Formats: sequence, C-alpha cells, structure tokens
Amino acid sequence: MSTWNRGGPVVVEVDGTAENLHVVDYACGEALRSGAGLVLVAPYTLHGSFSPMVPGYSPKSPAELADDALRVAVAHVRHRNGYAMDLAALTDEGSRSRVLAHAARSARMLVVGRSRSRGPQRLVNTHANLILAARAGCPLVVVPATWKPSLLDRKVAVGIDGTALSAEALEFAFGVAAGREANLIVVHAGLPADRAFDDEDPEYSWISRADHLLSEALDPWMRLYEDVKVTRFLSSRPPAAALVHESAEVGLVVVGSHRGPLPIDPVTRRSVAAMTCPVAIVPHHPTAEEQERLRKQYDAPRRELVVPTY
Repeated sequence: MSTWNRGGPVVVEVDGTAENLHVVDYACGEALRSGAGLVLVAPYTLHGSFSPMVPGYSPKSPAELADDALRVAVAHVRHRNGYAMDLAALTDEGSRSRVLAHAARSARMLVVGRSRSRGPQRLVNTHANLILAARAGCPLVVVPATWKPSLLDRKVAVGIDGTALSAEALEFAFGVAAGREANLIVVHAGLPADRAFDDEDPEYSWISRADHLLSEALDPWMRLYEDVKVTRFLSSRPPAAALVHESAEVGLVVVGSHRGPLPIDPVTRRSVAAMTCPVAIVPHHPTAEEQERLRKQYDAPRRELVVPTY
C-alpha cells in the first residue's frame, strides 16, 4: 500500500470567471464529505490587460483582480455552505503551476477547472495539468466548467494496468468510493478483440490473466473497504477509449500518472483530454526499488544515436 495519502485540506484554483464557481462547488463538496478544510487560491502574474486604445479605461492591477475573484468565491461558498467549513483564501504572484503546486504541498487533493479549448490546444492544456499533478504530488481533479451534482456521482471508475503506476490511483478510487457510498468500476483494457478469446491455451488466455491480475490488485483494498461494491470491466478497446467510454456513465474517473519534471503518459493525456466528467490524476510515487531500477537503466550504456538534420 502506498504512503502518499494525506489528511490536509482541499485546495481549489480560483480564476474569477462565473464558470469557475462550479469548480469551487465541486471542491466544497469534497471538503464537506471528508471533513477537511477548503483553501481558495488565485494565482496571478504581473502582466496586466491595460489597453491605451480604450478611452476612459482604468484597469485594476492583476493583484486587485485576484483579490476580487477571491472575495466573490468566498461569498459564494459562505452563501451556499454557511460558516461551518474551515475556509482560507490566498493570492500569490507567479506561474499557475508554481503557485498551485506550492499551495497543495500538504493538501489531500487539488481541484482545477477544465479548459474549454479544443483540438491540439486541449492536449497541451491537459499535459500542463499532468505536469501540475506531478509537481503537487497529490491527486489533481480536473472539473468541467459545466459540472453539476447528479446521480452519476454515486459511481466511480478507475483504470489499472497491472503496474505500480496504478497503485495510488486504486487506493484513491477506493477512498473516494467509500466516502461517496458509491459503486466502483475497475477498468482493465488494451488487447485487440481477435486475441481476447484464445482457444489454443484457454488456461493462459488474456481474460484469465487479466482476471488474475485484477484479483491480486483488488484483494487488499476489498478487504479494507468491505462496503464498496466493485465491478470488474475487461475491455478489448485501447485503454484511453475504454476509459472515455466509461466516463459517460460515472461521476469521476481516476487515472494514474508518472511523477517527474516531464511526465510522459500518452494514455492518461489522451483519456483526460477526451472526457467530459471530472477526472482525478493521481501521481505515482516510485519506491526505492523502482528508483534504483530507473537509475540503472539511465546509467546503462546507450547505443550511439544518429540525429538527422534538415
């Protein structure tokens, strides 16, 4: 079992837009459900939006705009939830990634809004969130601006691949499902359909191996969370396609992600970019053995590479 889980506050990004209040509402629900405090964070940079071409326009400084956004968000939280919740608000100058990662250094989760961008820009923004999750070190929940509470919140899906990468994701998914009294759908995918049913050696068919893998991964958590109803879902779809397919029927999808300055997770990036429900990106914390193995791979002699120039 991993050791990343912490009992800190829920941290949420505030950007001053009306849509962002839906993201704040999601973070409030998570904080109330877990009995945690809520921290509202508004990053800003010193580059203002002043335009001398607009007569009579007297812009506020970025710091003032951030303060205004926080005041609106605090009033919104107090209006909807009263004064029973522990609430803090802060602004900080700097890049979004640095400010939010610093604020979430001891948080149980970090909640941000999903960009409305499309096409390649959506993949770029998704990759930025993967980097943010790696820097923060805690689960990062990306919430669509159109999110509203629904019965789908009583279902949680998690994707696992049988490697250590999904260990923390599975732990987080069980904890969320238990807190919501939700059903948990465990997704394992990735084999072409023509190989899923191999009659030549049924004992070692893909389905048998996948079922054995799921049993080993789920057994300790099912004993710890006996009240969580678990459904196993084996799919011959590509992993990203299988997760996107399940996202239409659940209130949260949980995926694992690497840590490091440049996390490379193409499956996670593609699936997060395509989903419309909230997605939790849970960074994997390598064990000492994994770190040693990676070090040996890095130190191993490499073949000479020929880099073409054009």
